Amino acid sequence: MSFLSQRKKSGLSQDAVAEKVGVNQSAVCLWETGKTAPRAAVLVKLAKLYDCTVDELLRPDGTESA
Repeated sequence: MSFLSQRKKSGLSQDAVAEKVGVNQSAVCLWETGKTAPRAAVLVKLAKLYDCTVDELLRPDGTESA
């Protein structure tokens, strides 16, 4: 899953995610477009927010764990 697909699955806007994890909306956009990646501490917050693991969050769309 990707940052974008997981956010959409969670029904949250970029602004809502940004507010909940303590960043600005442009950071969320950069993660979703693959231009940057969140710091480890933010990855943990995102995984909790999206109700998934960090591993799931970092796995590309269309791939499943073995």
